[in-house]
Amino acid sequence: MRSKVKNFNDFKLNKQILTSVEEEGYKTPTAIQIKAIPLVLAGHDILGIAPTGTGKTAAFVLPLLKKISHAQGNSPRALILAPTKELVLQIENNVRTYSKFTDIRTVVLYGGIGPTTQINSIKEGVDIIVCTPGRLLEIYTRGKLILKGIKTLVLDEADKMMDMGFMPQIRKILEVIPVKRQNLLFSATMPEKVLKLSEEFLEFPVVVEVAPSATTAETIDQKVYYLPNKRTKVNLLEHFLHQEKFNRVIVFVKSRKTADAISKYIERKGYGEIRVLHSNKGQNTRINAMNDFKGGDVRVLVTTDVSSRGIDVSDVSHVINFDIPVIYEDYVHRIGRTGRALKTGTSITFVVESEIYHLKKIQTMINQKIPVVEIPEGVTIIKTGYDEQQEMNREIDRQKRIENPDFKGAFHEKKPRPASRPEWNRRGKGKKKGRR
Repeated sequence: MRSKVKNFNDFKLNKQILTSVEEEGYKTPTAIQIKAIPLVLAGHDILGIAPTGTGKTAAFVLPLLKKISHAQGNSPRALILAPTKELVLQIENNVRTYSKFTDIRTVVLYGGIGPTTQINSIKEGVDIIVCTPGRLLEIYTRGKLILKGIKTLVLDEADKMMDMGFMPQIRKILEVIPVKRQNLLFSATMPEKVLKLSEEFLEFPVVVEVAPSATTAETIDQKVYYLPNKRTKVNLLEHFLHQEKFNRVIVFVKSRKTADAISKYIERKGYGEIRVLHSNKGQNTRINAMNDFKGGDVRVLVTTDVSSRGIDVSDVSHVINFDIPVIYEDYVHRIGRTGRALKTGTSITFVVESEIYHLKKIQTMINQKIPVVEIPEGVTIIKTGYDEQQEMNREIDRQKRIENPDFKGAFHEKKPRPASRPEWNRRGKGKKKGRR
């Protein structure tokens, strides 16, 4: 099939769908689209694996729209599940874009807001539902949604769906939708345990793999900087934001606290418009921040992994991993926010001593050695404080115990206090000694 397909016309899609694809400027299908679209149209169950940013969403949306063809009845015929609100909204945007010249009706369901508006949309009639599992079950158990007409089930980012504790909810959904249906699972990574779980509901699937699981896109230039501490990370980030080529940047961090602190620092320094995304932000705030970033009004987006799979912006110049992810598959999804749609992009990862362990695991997973780059001249290197160094040492000991349970590190037992305390500690006088 690959040798026969030269453009989207070769898929025999509806004229209305082809017109929308043409308006979006897409001419040549990607590898995952070439392999998956004919199989989906033929009714096969699919397990699709491809690097982030290579067109997986269109690989299931386009044939799905072809099969649905037009509006019919009041109940949904296709159900698309995704792990996060951001990804749900991204998929919905793709569905609406490709179906804009049809009368196909799409309803999006997610938490964080009241369900009344979403229920009213369902009452008006729906062909495709894009949703998170929890909100779908909430509305279904209220008796506001009929699912007996579902003919196609799609799980996008299937690894995350199953690996984040969604399986109980997914099993409940499988109990209330028709047994006879087509199942499509797509993701950039597919760990072995997830593959086993997928066997519960895939019927003789065709595995569509355009690159090994957890492969990064070739269009992404990956770099690593070894740094002594967090403060030097901030200095290097500031160094990059001085450069005009860093014109649309996503900074990934591990915690909401770090995200807020970095955004406030960048804002004070005046490096352009900045927005923050994490789970403590309200839904409208998150949607507006994403739209502003997509529209080019925001230069820097600081976010936790809540957005590593929900940002579809074609012109992200750089992804910066301020903190390395400890869920290693997230590295692939993070850096996949750049270099999308065959465009080039740059991924930069900051690594302190206690993160080297995770970097090695990531490199093993992607089967690739990421080049290490020297710290640029002009970046101030801060001396690591005592408390931060102790924290890193404890983390390194923990990592060593994971690899060797018999390992006894510097922090495996509490040292006894001296029998007598110095005079300054008993009376609050004198000069403290010993800590440097």
